[in-house]
This record gives sequence, structure tokens and C-alpha cells, in this order.
Amino acid sequence: MTAKTDDAAVLGYEQARDELIEVVRRLEAGGTTLEESLALWERGEELAKVCRHWLEGARARLDAALAREEPGERDEEGGKGRKGGKGAQNEEG
Repeated sequence: MTAKTDDAAVLGYEQARDELIEVVRRLEAGGTTLEESLALWERGEELAKVCRHWLEGARARLDAALAREEPGERDEEGGKGRKGGKGAQNEEG
């Protein structure tokens, strides 16, 4: 890992998201040199990976919690499993 990646890995989700928003704002505003723009892009990619890691971890925790529920509990609440997963969008086209 590089120093930048190590730095990004210790950020919390909200910190990474907020910094990513700022990076995007600066890129969209323009006025930076090519080298500055490339550095901002690279930082944005690292921050996006950090956010994705946190979100994947949150999804895994939710899935684990749902898996621990007894099947009868989900049926009583009217839920028959999770909709909106990775394949849900493909069903509509």
C-alpha cells in the first residue's frame, strides 16, 4: 500500500465521503493544472474505494443479521427476503 492508500484506509465513511465530495467539486470547478487534476482524480478513486469498502461491510452486517432471523419472523412481518439486491434491477430491464 502507498502512503495515500494507508491514509485513506483509516478514514471513516463520512470522512471519506465528505473529502470525495470536495475532490469532485474541485475537479468540476476546473482551473487546476493537468498534474493537479490527475492527483485529485487519483485521490478521488482512493476515497471511492474506502466508501465502497464501508458500504460493503455494512451490507454484509445487514445480511448476517437478516440471516440470523428465524424464517417465521420474516413471514410475519410481510417480508420474504430482501429486494433491491444486486439482481433486482435486472428484473425490470
